[in-house]
Amino acid sequence: MDLSRFPRRRYTPFATPIEPLPRFSAALAATCPGGRGPTVWIKRDDQLGLFPGGNKTRKLEFLVADALAQGADTLVTCGAPQSNHCRITLAAAVKEGLKCRFVIEERVPDSYDPAASGNNFMFRLLGVEAVTVVKAGTDMGAAMARVAEELQAAGRRAYIIPGGGSNAIGGLGYVACAQELQQQLFEQGLHIARVVVGSGSSGTHGGLLAGFLGNRIAIPITGIGVSRDPADQVPLVHKEAQAVVDLIGAGFEVPRAAVHCVGGYWQPKYSVPNAAMVEAVQLLARTEGVLLDPVYTGKIMAGLIGLARSGELKADEPVLFLHTGGLPSLHAYEPVVLGDTPV
Repeated sequence: MDLSRFPRRRYTPFATPIEPLPRFSAALAATCPGGRGPTVWIKRDDQLGLFPGGNKTRKLEFLVADALAQGADTLVTCGAPQSNHCRITLAAAVKEGLKCRFVIEERVPDSYDPAASGNNFMFRLLGVEAVTVVKAGTDMGAAMARVAEELQAAGRRAYIIPGGGSNAIGGLGYVACAQELQQQLFEQGLHIARVVVGSGSSGTHGGLLAGFLGNRIAIPITGIGVSRDPADQVPLVHKEAQAVVDLIGAGFEVPRAAVHCVGGYWQPKYSVPNAAMVEAVQLLARTEGVLLDPVYTGKIMAGLIGLARSGELKADEPVLFLHTGGLPSLHAYEPVVLGDTPV
């Protein structure tokens, strides 16, 4: 899959590492049937550029390049109150000399506090120009369009980036990741039987799937839902993967059977903590010194742990966990992840 015809900004001058997790794997195996579990590896996309990194950085390399090509002076995007995507979009805007505005959706009523820590602190520190707060269920595309119209009336040019950077252009970032991963596995002589990734707005999961299929990487991808169960998530991922394939012009249909999603680990609601997430965050921190966030990666790792304990991930199966970042929001949940506040 040739990405060279698409404009791209480079925010990470290296391939993110692939690392073994031997102590985590051993601790997990002790809780699995027969005392044996998968061998877990991690790809550190939490170390991508636009500190402190995360999967949105890969998408923004293509989205911001497209914005600059169109002469935009302001990026407009949306997300939840502790949105990693909003924070990284703002960092990209600062790096490129652009302004940035957010539309924040209170998916949990009254959850947005501009004085909160975590990403909200970074919004202020990095200098977001304006934040519009809307109720859950608002048409976010329409809300962002209204912000863009206000900017146009003031003689400015906005570029709208969808939530999570999840559209065909943003998905190119994870086609690039697939190609990077393929090269790393070849160079390191590493065999991976499955990749576990978060599945939310679908740009990461869909883009990676398109990249695997287009580059003939015969490794199944399991997406752990962070906001939806499979009946609702699978169609989103399939649509995103097909849109990426069509944008590149690769000329094939994405098989619906290639989209594998797992639900149940995101409840009771998006961004609301649960006990499995707390266990996952503590276990990885205390065995490997690697930090997860409570909204995304903590629940994704909880899914991996659950699949291992159920036997769906086989004993000694080499599994790669894609760490998509999210560190700043961890600080907004400190009492919960430390176990001081019950969930």
